[in-house]
Amino acid sequence: MSKLSPSFLEDIYPKIKEKSLFGKWITFTDIAPLYKELSEVISSEVIGTSEENRPIYKLKLGSGDKKILIWSQMHGNESTGTKAVFDFLNFIKKYLNTEEVQDLLKECTIQIIPMLNPDGALAYTRVNANDVDLNRDAVAKIAKESKLLRSVLDDFNPKFCFNLHDQRTIFGVEGTQNPATISFLAPSEEITRKVTDGRKETMNVIAAMNELLQEIIPDHVGLYTDEFYPTATGDNFQKLGHNCILIEAGHYPEDYDREETRKFNFYALLKGLYHIVKNSSFKKHNSYFCIPKNNKSFFDVIHRYKTTDDIAFQFKDEIIENKLTSTLVKQKEGDLKDYFGHNEIVFEK
Repeated sequence: MSKLSPSFLEDIYPKIKEKSLFGKWITFTDIAPLYKELSEVISSEVIGTSEENRPIYKLKLGSGDKKILIWSQMHGNESTGTKAVFDFLNFIKKYLNTEEVQDLLKECTIQIIPMLNPDGALAYTRVNANDVDLNRDAVAKIAKESKLLRSVLDDFNPKFCFNLHDQRTIFGVEGTQNPATISFLAPSEEITRKVTDGRKETMNVIAAMNELLQEIIPDHVGLYTDEFYPTATGDNFQKLGHNCILIEAGHYPEDYDREETRKFNFYALLKGLYHIVKNSSFKKHNSYFCIPKNNKSFFDVIHRYKTTDDIAFQFKDEIIENKLTSTLVKQKEGDLKDYFGHNEIVFEK
């Protein structure tokens, strides 16, 4: 829509950013108070509990025929999407009486699971309390959390899904020296990666989100690999006929707290939703293939030496004494001319 211009978004974002959420370690305790502050048009319910009996909430807004399911933090240590979701909810509250929000509520019914894996969030791990990767549990459905997500999917029957993740700082945008700040994927439905009608619709929405982001962070957007993963959530939901838009939040220069990336994640999500609101056909998809692939071209720190091998380091995040701590760990040594460092130190020797 016309109001979703870069200048409009940059103007409103400071007003709707959920300031109680900051940094990468976001737990259920952090978001629990926010469920009590929802707008009258946003309902909430506990749909079940995690393996360690923490509540898992589902939110609902809108009453339209276009059904959209959003979930975040199925990997506990990937919280950027969760922050963006609460920014979106603040946007709904603050701009409730505007034509844009009223159109969204009229045309769409949206269900949101802001934190699918609260146990993993507390421990700051990818897996749940029983070491199950929920994003590889779509077929076996061993985990309670996986069963809950699938039950919501089956009961709600959404046309579109937004699957919100974080990606590591190692990813760059092919053909550039930029980190992949946001990456997208229209998941494959089977091993040949056939571009099915459902994938075309997914690609159509992604292309619209990319068009906006290219105005704001040009050449910082990539495509994640569409290799088929038989047990992955997005691949299976897409195969079942629910167009699954994967958003991977990545690194932006000097943004290890993922606060700038969070903003761009919100922009992408909002653009995707309004694109669905304003369109009835989602067949045009070729511009999706103009988005460059992301590649593993970055390290957090590279020491450059003139006469000896370069050394690359990555931050290792872990919870120590109830604090998120990042420690540099050596990853690679040798000729690193084909790699970039988010920070590079050049030595004279």
